Amino acid sequence: MSDEKKWYVLRVISGKEKKIKTLIENEIAKSGLQDYVGEILVPTEKVVRLQKGKRITKEKTLFPGYIYIEANLSGEVPHVIRNIPGVLGFLSSVKGGDPEPLTKQEVNRLLGKMDEIAMEEGHILNPFKVGDPVRITDGLFKDFEGTVEEISEDNKKLKVEVKMFGRRTPIELYFYQVEKI
Repeated sequence: MSDEKKWYVLRVISGKEKKIKTLIENEIAKSGLQDYVGEILVPTEKVVRLQKGKRITKEKTLFPGYIYIEANLSGEVPHVIRNIPGVLGFLSSVKGGDPEPLTKQEVNRLLGKMDEIAMEEGHILNPFKVGDPVRITDGLFKDFEGTVEEISEDNKKLKVEVKMFGRRTPIELYFYQVEKI
Protein backbone atom coordinates (compact mmCIF):
# COMPACT_ATOMS: atom_id res chain seq x y z
CA MET A 1 0.00 0.00 0.00
CA SER A 2 1.29 3.47 -0.79
CA ASP A 3 2.15 6.08 1.87
CA GLU A 4 -0.51 8.40 0.46
CA LYS A 5 -3.18 9.68 2.87
CA LYS A 6 -6.77 9.68 1.69
CA TRP A 7 -9.94 11.10 3.20
CA TYR A 8 -12.40 8.70 4.83
CA VAL A 9 -15.72 9.08 6.61
CA LEU A 10 -16.11 7.64 10.10
CA ARG A 11 -19.55 6.84 11.49
CA VAL A 12 -19.74 7.87 15.14
CA ILE A 13 -22.34 8.31 17.86
CA SER A 14 -24.39 11.37 16.92
CA GLY A 15 -23.92 14.35 19.22
CA LYS A 16 -20.51 13.11 20.43
CA GLU A 17 -18.47 14.06 17.34
CA LYS A 18 -16.12 16.55 19.06
CA LYS A 19 -15.49 14.27 22.04
CA ILE A 20 -14.74 11.32 19.73
CA LYS A 21 -12.43 13.51 17.62
CA THR A 22 -10.44 14.29 20.78
CA LEU A 23 -10.35 10.59 21.71
CA ILE A 24 -9.04 9.72 18.23
CA GLU A 25 -6.34 12.40 18.40
CA ASN A 26 -5.24 11.20 21.86
CA GLU A 27 -5.18 7.52 20.84
CA ILE A 28 -3.22 8.26 17.64
CA ALA A 29 -0.64 10.24 19.66
CA LYS A 30 -0.44 7.51 22.34
CA SER A 31 0.03 4.80 19.69
CA GLY A 32 2.67 6.80 17.81
CA LEU A 33 0.66 6.78 14.56
CA GLN A 34 0.83 10.54 13.82
CA ASP A 35 2.62 9.83 10.52
CA TYR A 36 -0.41 7.85 9.30
CA VAL A 37 -3.17 10.28 10.28
CA GLY A 38 -3.45 13.86 9.03
CA GLU A 39 -6.44 16.10 9.66
CA ILE A 40 -9.57 15.08 11.52
CA LEU A 41 -12.61 17.25 10.76
CA VAL A 42 -16.00 17.72 12.39
CA PRO A 43 -17.62 20.22 9.99
CA THR A 44 -19.64 22.83 11.89
CA GLU A 45 -21.28 26.15 11.14
CA LYS A 46 -22.34 29.08 13.29
CA VAL A 47 -26.10 29.53 13.47
CA VAL A 48 -27.77 32.67 14.79
CA ARG A 49 -31.21 32.38 16.38
CA LEU A 50 -33.37 34.67 18.41
CA GLN A 51 -34.36 33.40 21.86
CA LYS A 52 -36.27 35.54 24.32
CA GLY A 53 -35.37 38.68 22.39
CA LYS A 54 -31.61 37.97 22.33
CA ARG A 55 -29.45 36.84 19.44
CA ILE A 56 -27.87 33.51 20.32
CA THR A 57 -24.98 32.14 18.24
CA LYS A 58 -24.51 28.39 18.43
CA GLU A 59 -22.26 25.98 16.62
CA LYS A 60 -24.15 23.32 14.70
CA THR A 61 -22.62 20.10 13.36
CA LEU A 62 -23.18 19.96 9.60
CA PHE A 63 -23.17 16.16 9.37
CA PRO A 64 -24.30 14.67 12.70
CA GLY A 65 -22.88 11.21 13.28
CA TYR A 66 -19.91 11.61 10.93
CA ILE A 67 -16.25 12.62 11.25
CA TYR A 68 -13.90 13.11 8.31
CA ILE A 69 -10.39 11.75 8.69
CA GLU A 70 -7.34 12.03 6.43
CA ALA A 71 -5.32 8.88 6.91
CA ASN A 72 -3.18 6.15 5.43
CA LEU A 73 -5.13 3.09 6.55
CA SER A 74 -2.26 0.63 6.58
CA GLY A 75 -1.09 -1.66 9.34
CA GLU A 76 -2.89 -1.29 12.64
CA VAL A 77 -4.32 2.22 11.96
CA PRO A 78 -7.88 1.09 11.01
CA HIS A 79 -7.98 -1.30 13.97
CA VAL A 80 -6.89 1.41 16.44
CA ILE A 81 -9.47 3.89 15.09
CA ARG A 82 -12.35 1.35 15.04
CA ASN A 83 -11.73 0.41 18.69
CA ILE A 84 -12.09 3.96 20.02
CA PRO A 85 -15.25 4.32 22.14
CA GLY A 86 -18.05 5.95 20.12
CA VAL A 87 -16.66 4.99 16.71
CA LEU A 88 -19.16 2.81 14.84
CA GLY A 89 -16.91 2.17 11.83
CA PHE A 90 -15.78 3.48 8.49
CA LEU A 91 -18.21 4.26 5.69
CA SER A 92 -17.97 1.61 2.99
CA SER A 93 -19.96 0.54 -0.04
CA VAL A 94 -21.01 -2.75 1.61
CA LYS A 95 -21.77 -3.47 5.25
CA GLY A 96 -18.58 -4.49 7.04
CA GLY A 97 -16.53 -3.92 3.88
CA ASP A 98 -13.25 -2.08 3.44
CA PRO A 99 -13.31 1.68 4.09
CA GLU A 100 -14.12 3.67 0.94
CA PRO A 101 -12.00 6.79 0.42
CA LEU A 102 -13.77 9.97 -0.66
CA THR A 103 -13.35 10.99 -4.29
CA LYS A 104 -11.29 14.07 -5.17
CA GLN A 105 -14.53 15.95 -5.96
CA GLU A 106 -16.06 15.07 -2.56
CA VAL A 107 -12.89 16.20 -0.76
CA ASN A 108 -12.82 19.48 -2.69
CA ARG A 109 -16.50 20.06 -1.92
CA LEU A 110 -15.97 19.29 1.78
CA LEU A 111 -12.88 21.46 2.14
CA GLY A 112 -14.44 24.22 0.00
CA LYS A 113 -17.52 24.21 2.21
CA MET A 114 -15.33 24.45 5.32
CA ASP A 115 -13.47 27.47 3.85
CA GLU A 116 -16.76 29.12 2.91
CA ILE A 117 -18.14 28.65 6.44
CA ALA A 118 -14.91 29.91 8.02
CA MET A 119 -15.19 33.14 6.00
CA GLU A 120 -18.75 33.80 7.19
CA GLU A 121 -19.13 35.36 10.63
CA GLY A 122 -22.48 33.87 11.52
CA HIS A 123 -24.64 31.85 9.21
CA ILE A 124 -28.37 32.10 9.85
CA LEU A 125 -30.11 28.83 9.29
CA ASN A 126 -32.91 28.80 6.69
CA PRO A 127 -35.27 25.93 7.44
CA PHE A 128 -38.12 27.54 5.46
CA LYS A 129 -39.85 26.80 2.16
CA VAL A 130 -42.49 28.80 0.31
CA GLY A 131 -45.90 27.84 1.69
CA ASP A 132 -44.66 26.94 5.19
CA PRO A 133 -46.90 28.05 8.07
CA VAL A 134 -44.88 30.19 10.52
CA ARG A 135 -45.29 32.09 13.77
CA ILE A 136 -43.58 35.47 14.24
CA THR A 137 -41.40 35.37 17.38
CA ASP A 138 -39.96 38.88 17.40
CA GLY A 139 -40.90 42.43 16.55
CA LEU A 140 -44.11 44.38 16.15
CA PHE A 141 -46.10 41.40 14.86
CA LYS A 142 -44.94 38.93 17.53
CA ASP A 143 -47.29 35.90 17.94
CA PHE A 144 -48.98 36.50 14.55
CA GLU A 145 -49.19 33.45 12.30
CA GLY A 146 -48.78 33.49 8.55
CA THR A 147 -47.48 31.75 5.46
CA VAL A 148 -44.07 32.11 3.79
CA GLU A 149 -44.63 33.70 0.38
CA GLU A 150 -41.08 34.55 -0.67
CA ILE A 151 -37.52 33.76 0.52
CA SER A 152 -34.48 35.98 -0.01
CA GLU A 153 -31.34 33.97 0.87
CA ASP A 154 -29.05 36.93 0.05
CA ASN A 155 -30.30 39.23 2.80
CA LYS A 156 -31.71 36.43 5.02
CA LYS A 157 -35.30 37.69 4.82
CA LEU A 158 -38.73 36.17 4.30
CA LYS A 159 -41.93 37.69 3.00
CA VAL A 160 -44.67 36.35 5.27
CA GLU A 161 -48.36 36.90 4.60
CA VAL A 162 -50.39 37.41 7.78
CA LYS A 163 -54.10 38.00 8.27
CA MET A 164 -54.64 41.44 9.78
CA PHE A 165 -57.90 43.36 10.06
CA GLY A 166 -59.63 40.65 8.06
CA ARG A 167 -57.26 40.80 5.06
CA ARG A 168 -53.94 39.31 4.06
CA THR A 169 -50.92 41.60 4.50
CA PRO A 170 -47.33 40.82 3.42
CA ILE A 171 -44.61 41.51 6.01
CA GLU A 172 -40.85 41.31 5.45
CA LEU A 173 -38.97 39.62 8.31
CA TYR A 174 -35.52 38.21 9.02
CA PHE A 175 -35.14 34.41 9.28
CA TYR A 176 -34.51 34.62 13.02
CA GLN A 177 -37.77 36.49 13.62
CA VAL A 178 -40.00 33.54 12.71
CA GLU A 179 -40.35 29.86 13.55
CA LYS A 180 -42.08 26.99 11.77
CA ILE A 181 -45.39 25.89 13.22
